[in-house]
Amino acid sequence: MIIDKETVEKVANLARLELAADEKEGMIKDMNKILDFMAKLNEIDTSGVEPLIYMTDEVNVLRDDVVKQQITTEDGLKNSPKHTNEYFLVPKVIEK
Repeated sequence: MIIDKETVEKVANLARLELAADEKEGMIKDMNKILDFMAKLNEIDTSGVEPLIYMTDEVNVLRDDVVKQQITTEDGLKNSPKHTNEYFLVPKVIEK
């Protein structure tokens, strides 16, 4: 398959891109290089190669949660410009 100007324009339209004439020429070259590289990859015999699904054999290596520092509600609200005794007060953002 060879990429031409019409193909680049179609892909640009699908991607909602506006390309100048010189950018289209550059895209034609780049996309043809990509297709040439993919053709080279298709020449490689991968019949005995297992597909790589995960980079490691480890399964869900998680650490234990440890509480390291606690602050009180009062300390957490000290620097808030507006608050009640329990919550931050913020301006309404979404109107219905």
